[in-house]
Amino acid sequence: MKSKYAFLLSLRSLEYEIKQLNAYAKEHEECFDLLQLKLDSLCQFMTLEENDRQWLAWGSQEEIQLYGTQLRETSVQALCEMEKYQSALAIENRLNVSEYIEILSTSVRSELRDFQLDQRSKVLFIGSGAFPLSALTIAHETGAEIVCLDIDPEAVEKGRKVADTWGLADRIVFSGKAIEELSFVSEATHIVIASLVRNKLDILNDLKGRIQPDTRILMRYGNGLKSLFNYPVEEELSDDWQKTSISAGKGFYETMIIEPKHSVIQGR
Repeated sequence: MKSKYAFLLSLRSLEYEIKQLNAYAKEHEECFDLLQLKLDSLCQFMTLEENDRQWLAWGSQEEIQLYGTQLRETSVQALCEMEKYQSALAIENRLNVSEYIEILSTSVRSELRDFQLDQRSKVLFIGSGAFPLSALTIAHETGAEIVCLDIDPEAVEKGRKVADTWGLADRIVFSGKAIEELSFVSEATHIVIASLVRNKLDILNDLKGRIQPDTRILMRYGNGLKSLFNYPVEEELSDDWQKTSISAGKGFYETMIIEPKHSVIQGR
């Protein structure tokens, strides 16, 4: 039982420190460096086998669920603020563009290879954020046409400015429209659903009847311990979809590729 409360204290301590550092960073820009370090600590926390064992032992209990959810909401909010700060640096040319692109390119290249993207691809990125490094990397690596969606108007505007600053504005369009209002959905050959998108199964339901028969969907998510920094997929997909898991284990989020079955395609 002692190990349960030690684990619970770790969750509460991480949540408190991230919340405080996020508040400090809004007042003092230099605190974003400290916030980044603490978010990195959370990522490391999620990948330790001992913590995974603790989650398997205690994760279903109400207290752990409560503070785990609080930690996720706090860390997601902090990451959104961090991305807005990073996008401002990029717009002001205070970031090393090539270094950032290379770092992310290395981490997502395998994922994109499994997703089979090329210059002819039309990619819809749902939940792109204010500093859309994944979308920028796809554009940089493949030359694909990309439409980025985000529900935060500030994130949409900052993402657009970053793409323009980095010379990728001709390949990426940013929008705050709902899925049902976006005609590009029916043209998309590939769709990415970000790990910080909350209602992933609702998104899939919104896509039904609007996508092509051969559209591939890449969904990032985090179940179990990884739900501390990612929104989970807690239910099985409906029979309308077939899935292939392409990553798990040591990363701080998991990925699956989802493809529609014939019943999903309305009027085809």
